[in-house]
Amino acid sequence: MKKHIKASNRLHGVAIVPGDKSVSHRAMIFGAIASGKTEALNLLDSGDVHSTQNCLRALGVEISGNAARTVVNGRGKHGLIQPKDILDCGNSGTTMRLLMGLLAGQGFSATLTGDNSLIKRPMKRVAGPLTLMGAEFTLTNGDFAPLTVHSRQHQKLKGIDYHLKIASAQVKTSLLLAGLYAEGMTTLRGEIGSRDHTERLLPFFGADLKISPESISISGLAELAGATIRVPGDPSSAAFWIAAAGLIKNSDVEIQNVSLNPTRTGFMNVAKRMGIRIETETTVEQPEPIGNLRVRSGDLCGTSVAPHEIPSMIDEIPILAVLATQAHGVTEVHGAEELRVKESDRIETVAQNLRAMGAKIETFKDGFRIEGPQSLQGCAIETFLDHRIAMSFSIAGLVAKGETEIRGVDSVLTSYPNFYEVLGALTGVL
Repeated sequence: MKKHIKASNRLHGVAIVPGDKSVSHRAMIFGAIASGKTEALNLLDSGDVHSTQNCLRALGVEISGNAARTVVNGRGKHGLIQPKDILDCGNSGTTMRLLMGLLAGQGFSATLTGDNSLIKRPMKRVAGPLTLMGAEFTLTNGDFAPLTVHSRQHQKLKGIDYHLKIASAQVKTSLLLAGLYAEGMTTLRGEIGSRDHTERLLPFFGADLKISPESISISGLAELAGATIRVPGDPSSAAFWIAAAGLIKNSDVEIQNVSLNPTRTGFMNVAKRMGIRIETETTVEQPEPIGNLRVRSGDLCGTSVAPHEIPSMIDEIPILAVLATQAHGVTEVHGAEELRVKESDRIETVAQNLRAMGAKIETFKDGFRIEGPQSLQGCAIETFLDHRIAMSFSIAGLVAKGETEIRGVDSVLTSYPNFYEVLGALTGVL
């Protein structure tokens, strides 16, 4: 499916962004192994979250309701059942990696697979440390799905003290889930500064976590209890409207009920640094801070994004690149090598599409350099079935000369199903 985008001279109105994908996955999984009922309010209604729900149902979990109010009837920590078929994680790396940790301590074996994109993404980064805890895996070619998690029926996992080598919330959460089933304490050190939804939510369900700036520890003794979770609006989805407001002069847009979690606001901080005016109002504090944004255009200037800033804005780097093309001066990003193993190699797909639009970009192994402002020319955009690429270059089309054709827009169903409806309402270009 294709969309045709034309330049717009306005961005005004209220943008409702969908529920946060990371929190939605975790609310479902933690609720599944809790005792009693978990209610998730404002759950993301998207392909990735459906993958998690379908896998949990195959493990015996009853899930009902709709996105406004989803009810998970938890089976307790040891109540999951062996699936009859292979668990299909679709396009969702979060589903697969978190389930690897969850299944590692079960008394049955299960096989996980995914679509053509997911089976090319590395899984040894999760299987490796889980193996140190005593888990057993069979991976395709030693690193990929389809993969099998083997039964631990006769031997418990063992808690470990592990130094995380990459700042990955998926790896971190997988190990903490396995830690719930391990004897003793599981302690994580090193690159623990990625998004912290797991650390906020697990104690809300009753887990015993000890958190310091240097480490996160979880006890394998705790049982979880059902909870009510209000899922905040996804800041990675809000980033498209923040960037659009920066690109289109005289913009004024309100974005409601967005996550203000400090581990997710990196793009907002960089956008402010680049000259976009953002006002925030906090409305909810716990377990996830939520609030409203008012975003207005300003004079854009280039900036440098350091490696320590990347974990809090990893999904927003493609739209940052688009923003950088219209900023005065140089924007340089380093420390984003994780982008090369996302739904696509996002550094290369961003570069390829910006060059197709007539822009100049220098790429590095871990980032890129863009000097602006540059004129963009509408053209055909290849999304490589990557939702972030589709949405980022739809925003680029708002300031390009001529018409921009976005190919493969079905991919937005992964995280923001009504993206194009909101785009049309705010800009009038669709």
